[in-house]
This record gives sequence, C-alpha cells and structure tokens, in this order.
Amino acid sequence: MSNNDISKNTIEQIADLALLELTEEEKERFSQELNSILGYFKKLKDLDTTKVEPTRHPIEELKNVFREDEPWEGLSQEEALKNANSTKEGYIKAPRILDD
Repeated sequence: MSNNDISKNTIEQIADLALLELTEEEKERFSQELNSILGYFKKLKDLDTTKVEPTRHPIEELKNVFREDEPWEGLSQEEALKNANSTKEGYIKAPRILDD
C-alpha cells in the first residue's frame, strides 16, 4: 500500500464525518473500490497527451443553447406551502437531522 492509498482508517474517518455507520466488510470494500478508482486516474496521468488538441466542448460548432432569462410570477406563499407535510408560521417545517 502506497502513501496515496485510501486505508480503512481513512474510510472510518470519512464515515465518521458523514455520520455513517459502516460494517468492517463495507470499510474494506470501499477502501478497495476507491483505490481501484484512483488506480485508473494514475493510468490516465501517465498517458502521453502532448499531441492531443485540447477539447473545449465535445461538439465544437455548438453555440450557446441557454434560453433567455424571462422573469415570471412565482408561487404565492400559500401555493408553495399547500403540499408541505408540515408548516409553521408560514414556512415549511423539516425534521431535525443533526444531534446537539
């Protein structure tokens, strides 16, 4: 394992930050899968691209296809809240997701 490899310890730290509970098997599998993905990036890094023209867009002739910005009337507060499961004082009330 090189210094750039992702260890089970690194997976545990990331899982802890993301508030995820992973089994030992999941930690091992994620470590192997992420190291495999990084291996592909290392292969790409080693490719000789000196004679390859930079590509700005896959379809060079394509021009700006964005629509014009046109303001329109938004939803009223009543319309915006009518399908919400729970509201409080004119706002959508969402469940708490973080512990104190």
